[in-house]
Amino acid sequence: MGIPRITGRTRQTLESMAPFFEHFGRYQEQVALAGPDACDFVYGNPHEMPLPGVVDAIGRVLPPQDEYWFAYKINEPRGQEVIAEALRLEFNRPFVPNDIFITNGATGALMLVFNTVLDPGDEVIFISPPWFFYEAYIQAAGGVPVRVKIDPATFDLDLAAIEAAVTPKTRLLLVNSPNNPTGKIYPPATLQAIGALLARASARNGRPIYLLSDEAYRRILFDGHTFPSPTSYYPESFVVYTYGKTLLIPGQRLGYAALSPEMANREAMRPAVLATQVACGLATANALMQYALGDLQRLSIDLEHLQEKRDRLVGGLREAGYEVHVPEGTFYLLPRSPWADDVAFCDRLAENGVFCLPGQVAEMPGYFRISLTANMDMIERALPRFAAAAG
Repeated sequence: MGIPRITGRTRQTLESMAPFFEHFGRYQEQVALAGPDACDFVYGNPHEMPLPGVVDAIGRVLPPQDEYWFAYKINEPRGQEVIAEALRLEFNRPFVPNDIFITNGATGALMLVFNTVLDPGDEVIFISPPWFFYEAYIQAAGGVPVRVKIDPATFDLDLAAIEAAVTPKTRLLLVNSPNNPTGKIYPPATLQAIGALLARASARNGRPIYLLSDEAYRRILFDGHTFPSPTSYYPESFVVYTYGKTLLIPGQRLGYAALSPEMANREAMRPAVLATQVACGLATANALMQYALGDLQRLSIDLEHLQEKRDRLVGGLREAGYEVHVPEGTFYLLPRSPWADDVAFCDRLAENGVFCLPGQVAEMPGYFRISLTANMDMIERALPRFAAAAG
């Protein structure tokens, strides 16, 4: 059997995703060998039973209420209103239901925005370290990814580097706050500067440069921090959100894309996004998840417990000699690797049944990432092993 023919775009996508899949294959083999003693800190998967409220919410909408209960669904009006009201309360901005597009997680929302606004060859500036698949998603939508690194000292956005990356082909700037993997919440002063930068560049280019704000972790905050949405500082914006983080149900695929209520041409943008939502393989959330939105919106994992796990790991790792900052949000710690080769160090940890994400996979060489979604028993079992590996 011959090798299947693939397009140039698909080949680019495969190449950009190769580091993740190479690591993922090794990780699966290593965890399987470790068995029940494995301390798995690699991905933001649940290691405790789901919230009872989530189970109850889905159970309540499971019995059909009419013959159309499991019919084709796009954006359920009751779900759109729930989301719009939540956004109005959270940001004191006039979000409306018609500007909400309920998707199969944040990934569906990202692809929805990319496929709506990008023409072939349009450039998308994205921030490194990024979520694993930003580059691949941009390429799959026909865009050209343009990587801009954060300020390594502060983990904040590098405004000068972003401005230098803007060209006449720039169509979109993608930011993720709180950032995975650094845990940085981009502050209002930075976001105001980004808004002004994009306004100047849009005027110079003669067309809007859109801002896409990936806010997957905006409710996963520590130490009393608040979240300023980047979209509050620039009108030509899209919000992307997922309930998979707040509820720790990443497999249930519930999220949305929302148009900024200040967007100048949103009356014309609405039908474009809706048409793309259908053309992208009906990129909508499951009917039951949409029905349950009223209950799900009110729920959250125990953030105090998550912060307790963060603090236990930070304290234990520092006692063992690791250099580790305290994240402002998200599920992750990002300690410095004691070895220059963070992949080799993570292999060392794996030999002792502790599994972490090498920084190189997340474009942060010299670091490694630890997921706080591990349970407390796993953390206590792992800390002596972290100490031994660092010795």
